[in-house]
Amino acid sequence: MAKQNLADKVVSLCKRRGFVYQSSEIYGGLSSTWDYGPLGIALKNNIADFWWREMTQLHENILGIDAAILMHPRVWEASGHVSGFVDPLVDCKQCKARFKAQDLVKTWRRKKKLEALGGDIPETAEGDMDELKKLRWPEATCPSCGTTGMLTAPRLFNLMLKTWLGPVEEAAALVYLRPETAQGIYVNYQNVVNTSRVKIPFGIAQIGKAFRNEITPGNFIFRTREFEQMEMQFFIKPGENPKWLEYWRDERFRFYVKLGIKPERLRIHRHAPEELAHYANDAFDIEYEFPFGWQELEGVHDRTNYDLSRHAEFSGKDLAYFDEETRERFVPYIVETSAGLNRTLFVCLLDAYDEDTQEGELRTVLRLIPSIAPIKVGVFSLVKKDGLPEVADHIAGDLRRLCPTFVDHQGSIGRRYRRMDEIGTPWGITVDYQTLQDQTVTLRDRDSLEQVRISTNVLSDEIRRRLAL
Repeated sequence: MAKQNLADKVVSLCKRRGFVYQSSEIYGGLSSTWDYGPLGIALKNNIADFWWREMTQLHENILGIDAAILMHPRVWEASGHVSGFVDPLVDCKQCKARFKAQDLVKTWRRKKKLEALGGDIPETAEGDMDELKKLRWPEATCPSCGTTGMLTAPRLFNLMLKTWLGPVEEAAALVYLRPETAQGIYVNYQNVVNTSRVKIPFGIAQIGKAFRNEITPGNFIFRTREFEQMEMQFFIKPGENPKWLEYWRDERFRFYVKLGIKPERLRIHRHAPEELAHYANDAFDIEYEFPFGWQELEGVHDRTNYDLSRHAEFSGKDLAYFDEETRERFVPYIVETSAGLNRTLFVCLLDAYDEDTQEGELRTVLRLIPSIAPIKVGVFSLVKKDGLPEVADHIAGDLRRLCPTFVDHQGSIGRRYRRMDEIGTPWGITVDYQTLQDQTVTLRDRDSLEQVRISTNVLSDEIRRRLAL
C-alpha cells in the first residue's frame, strides 16, 4: 500500500466511522482543529489509560498531577517562552502564503538554491534575528507560487495564545493558554515533595491540553493548535542524568512496542549539538515512519536543573531538595519524557490499518491491540427473529459490565463482522439456532478469523482471559 494512500485511507476511515470530525464543520470548519467522535474519544481515552498505567501504576516512585491550563504569566517568563518561544516568519506578497523561515532555508538548501549562504540555520530566538535578516530573502523564490523577489524579510511571531482574566483586556490581566504541560509540573514539584514524602529519584506525570498558535499545522491530527500531551518529569540527583536518560529512552521505546506499534517503523534519533533546545544537555527522539516521512513521536530530554533554577530565580523561592541520607541540598536535574496523545492515536491508526480479501471481498481491518480497541466485543444475532435478538441482547448486557460491547441485529453476518473489523473490534460473538439448543455461541477472532463454539456460561471468563484482566 502506497504511503500517502495509507494516510488518505486512514483519514477517510476516521471521518466515515466516527473517530475524528472536522471542528465546527457545519460552519465551514476551523483550520487545524478537530473533534473526536464516539470511537475517537474511546480510543484516545484507552491510549491515555494505557500510558497512565505504564507511567504511574507500574512505577511506585511516579505520581500524577493535573495542573491548571491558565498559569501566572511569570511562569512563562521564567521558562523562556515569552522571549524565546517564537518563529521567524516569511510572507509571500504575491500569493499571501506564509512560511517558517527555517523551513524555507532548509528546503532551499536541499534543492541547492541557496548554497552561497553556508553555515547553520540559527535557532528561533530574538537574538538570532540579525542573522536571519542577512539571508537574501528578496532574491529567493516562493515554493508555493514560484514567484521570485516577493518574499518579505523574517519577522518574529510568538506561538503562545493569549487571553485575559477579568472584565478588562489590559496588560495587567494578560495570561496565556499553556504551550506545554511541563511547567505545571515544575511549579508543583515542591508541593508534591512536601505532601507525598517522595524521595529522589521520583517522577511526576501529567496528561493535559496545550495550545500553540502553529503557523504550519497539518497532516491531519499530526500537528494541531490544540493538542494533548502525556508528559513525565523525572527528578534525579545531579550527575545521574546520563544513566536515567538512557533508561527512559529505552523504556519509552518499549512502550510503543507494547502498544502494538511495529518495531521496524520506530527508530531513535539523538539530537546533534545544534539541534538541542536551550534547556537541554542531551536529547533523544523516538521517531515513527509516517506516510510523510520519519517524524518525532516522543522526546526524551536531559533538561539539567534549568527549569527549577529559573523558577527559583523568578519566584524567589528555594526549590532545592534536601537528601536526608546524604545531608546534601541540591537543585534536582530532570529527565523528561514528552509525547503527544493525538499524535500517538494517529500512529496507532496508521500502524494498525490493514486490508485483505475475505470471501472475494476487500476487508478493511484495524489490528489494534485489544486493550486500546474502542469496542472489545460485537454481539450479533444470526437472524432478527425467533428469540435470537433477545438472547444476543442479554449476552451483550452481561459483557458490558466487563468491557465496551456493541450489539447488532441488522444485515448479513459477514457484513456485520466486517463493520466491526473496520473499527478494530477484536472479537465477534454470534447467537444462532444452536444457541437455543445448547447455550453455546460462535466466538470469532478479528485477526486469525478462527471461530470456536463456547458455552455462554464461560463466555465472560474467556473474554476476561483474552483481555488479560
